Amino acid sequence: MRRTSLRLAAVATTLSALPVLAGCGLGTAGGYVPTAELAGPLSDTDSLDGATIAVGSKNFSESVLLGKIALILLKADGADVTDLTNIPGSASARQAALEDEIDLQWEYTGTGWITYLGHDKPIKDEHEQYTAVRDEDLAKNDLVWLPPAPMNNTYGFAVTKQVQEKFGVQSLSDIKDVPVAERTFCTESEFANRPDGLNGMLKTYGIPKGSPQGVPEKNLQIYQTGAIYDATAQGRCNFGEVFTTDGRIVALDLQVLKDDKQYFPNYNVSVVASKDVMDAYPQIADLVAPVTDELTNDVLLKLNAQIDVDGREPADVAHEWLQEEGFIA
Repeated sequence: MRRTSLRLAAVATTLSALPVLAGCGLGTAGGYVPTAELAGPLSDTDSLDGATIAVGSKNFSESVLLGKIALILLKADGADVTDLTNIPGSASARQAALEDEIDLQWEYTGTGWITYLGHDKPIKDEHEQYTAVRDEDLAKNDLVWLPPAPMNNTYGFAVTKQVQEKFGVQSLSDIKDVPVAERTFCTESEFANRPDGLNGMLKTYGIPKGSPQGVPEKNLQIYQTGAIYDATAQGRCNFGEVFTTDGRIVALDLQVLKDDKQYFPNYNVSVVASKDVMDAYPQIADLVAPVTDELTNDVLLKLNAQIDVDGREPADVAHEWLQEEGFIA
């Protein structure tokens, strides 16, 4: 499933296979990296001539897109780049970074804090969450987290406009005012069973699972991640689990309900690189900073839709956006 691996992998099972994966090298399907020339605010960035940098990503659209953005920028600044995007799963991508098979990739603060560093509870403030991950991962693993983007690709629940108008729901707190029979949910199996997933969310919002006054078991439907969006749009359930920068939200005209009690973790994305690479080439921070600042939820929704809905190649989408924003010529 696309984002299940991003959130919490089955760590014991996955890590047991990592020595084999690492020993054989990373078998990714990175594809090609378009050639470009830096422009605008990046035109005066110190050159990376002589640098050899391997860039990784996980194997879902947004992660590959971000990896391609980094590759295009680094290559345009003179680096010799190796495309190792499309690594299957968070645990594998993380292990590749820890074992220096990749030098740089984009990562999510919530994933770093909970999945990689092993904390049980997220930090609600976005900046504090980033700072905590940055400091601990540097101290423990010599990994440098550069300042994060404003985008926050976290969990959410979406409804159609018809459901929103019928029941007047704008936030997750409003679900308790919906008749019990209409509190129907489409989720993926991992999210439905993990302690910080559906059960905790329903309890937080006063509609616990299994309660006659909450959400009866019969109201829950399990789908593969990608199928949830279409099932919600077609009315098979009223509330569908989504990821908040998924392009299918825009394509299917779904409305994401506000997480007004801030139950879900923050998943702001940052460039993460090895300390050795950043010590040798500190100009990487200047190269990616202006681009990172432009990565909002709205931007990622539109770019992801071009990949997931229109079927475009992530490298082409990345190159076109960087050009439109004036970062490359």
